[in-house]
Amino acid sequence: MGRETFTSLRDKDVINICDGKRLGFVNDVEIDVCDGRICAIVVLFDCRLCGFGKCEELVIPWEKIKCFGKDAVLVNVSAEIYAKIGFDEKNFKKQKNI
Repeated sequence: MGRETFTSLRDKDVINICDGKRLGFVNDVEIDVCDGRICAIVVLFDCRLCGFGKCEELVIPWEKIKCFGKDAVLVNVSAEIYAKIGFDEKNFKKQKNI
């Protein structure tokens, strides 16, 4: 994979290859200090509507990361992850179209 700095990761979109949705940006990383390896990336998933509400954190295990590109990080997480954070896609689409 090469090398990446944490600062460069924060500038990249995180895209779910399962459905093509943009999940947000890398906000943090989880590190196993005993082994000295990265365990997961933490992504801020923006489920706010017109600036109201809150962002949820998605913890994506290292095994789910498929590719680090120039502008994006591709991950493969199942669509059930949206339900776990309380994201209602149907309701969001309706409200967003208003």
